[in-house]
Amino acid sequence: MHSDPIADMLTRIRNAERSGHATVTVRASGICQDIAGVLKSEGYISDFDKIDDATGQGIIKITLKYTPDGTPAITEIKRVSKTGRRIYSSVGDLPYVMNGMGIVIVTTSKGVMTDKQCRTENLGGEVICTVS
Repeated sequence: MHSDPIADMLTRIRNAERSGHATVTVRASGICQDIAGVLKSEGYISDFDKIDDATGQGIIKITLKYTPDGTPAITEIKRVSKTGRRIYSSVGDLPYVMNGMGIVIVTTSKGVMTDKQCRTENLGGEVICTVS
């Protein structure tokens, strides 16, 4: 059992892309589904599906995205706020990744969204991870 499902999800995605896998499975949770939704809407993954299993928790099957020459769409994915140290940021202090070329995934009172969406909605929150 993992104490941090988000870190486990990000590590599995990172390792699968380095190995060249087409898909990766992670334990299902609400926050992981929301993160996968943001990654899909921003074009970092191709698709994801929640699959029910015998445990009742289910799994999320993520289809990874590669360029035609085989380079992964995600070059770096890093966990920012961890279980032992939460990182919160106001809308004015949200970090920029690669001068706006990457995204920051933030959990807010209105759900999980990117830093760009947070700036348009004038919301801050817990900085989950950065993706480039």
